Amino acid sequence: MDYHTPASFDDAVALATAATGVTRFLAGGTDVLVQLRADIVTPDTLIDIKKIDGVSDIIQNADGSWTLGVAVSGAEMTEHASLYAAWPGVVEGMDLVGSTQVQGRATLTGNLCNGSPAADSVPGMVAAGATVSITGPDGARTVAVEDIPTGPGRTSIAKGELVTAVNIPARGENAGDAYLRFIPRTEMDIAVVGCAVNLRLDGDTVTEARVSLGAVAPTVLLVQDCADAIIGTSLDDAALEALAAAASAACNPITDKRGTIEFRTEVAGVLAKRAAKIAYARAKGETVKGAHA
Repeated sequence: MDYHTPASFDDAVALATAATGVTRFLAGGTDVLVQLRADIVTPDTLIDIKKIDGVSDIIQNADGSWTLGVAVSGAEMTEHASLYAAWPGVVEGMDLVGSTQVQGRATLTGNLCNGSPAADSVPGMVAAGATVSITGPDGARTVAVEDIPTGPGRTSIAKGELVTAVNIPARGENAGDAYLRFIPRTEMDIAVVGCAVNLRLDGDTVTEARVSLGAVAPTVLLVQDCADAIIGTSLDDAALEALAAAASAACNPITDKRGTIEFRTEVAGVLAKRAAKIAYARAKGETVKGAHA
């Protein structure tokens, strides 16, 4: 195995482009190192990007948007008061990834690039309208988070490319988000269903919304019908029922040892209603505990 510690993303791209066989990037390492030890994947080339400037930075830009380095850990996100105040749903989703020890290393980028439909951090990013910056042999591009996973364990990132930053929009006024999941256990389990809701209000009326579902299809879903169900409403009972119906209708799950198709479909609607209520309350300025309460 060839192990590299490049000083820049350009150097990392050059190494990955020239490499033959299996190549993996190492940021947090909570997936790569486990796969390596279990003999699931044995990289021919391992490129450790933690020594690149800025990869551990959380930056709020002048326009209020956020740029997160690819090696920022879940623990660092949880402890960043301003980021949590702006995007509690995004932070809470990442806070559910693994144990306290894993939180010290796990990253948004790694959770996304692992390609799991049940990744806890991804629905929150999708609902937030987050993008990732990607650098590769053909230059740089920006891609919506929902366009990265293409199937279980697969992504749209090409050979030689790597994610260089996660970009989260400015929070703005009268807005809130939330992420909830269902798991059989109380802690450290894989989501059977996950749902994130991000919305904005004008008075009591929802004027903008994005709803994302996890673990109910081959990839995390952005469901426009769910958004349409609550936009223009005050999130009354009728709107919530329409939201639940749209969430259930969007599901294309499998039956496995953690849940049946019917169960996942029903729970998606239940979680959508609950997450929407939390996001709505937060948009009204209320302090509401969410997924990691």
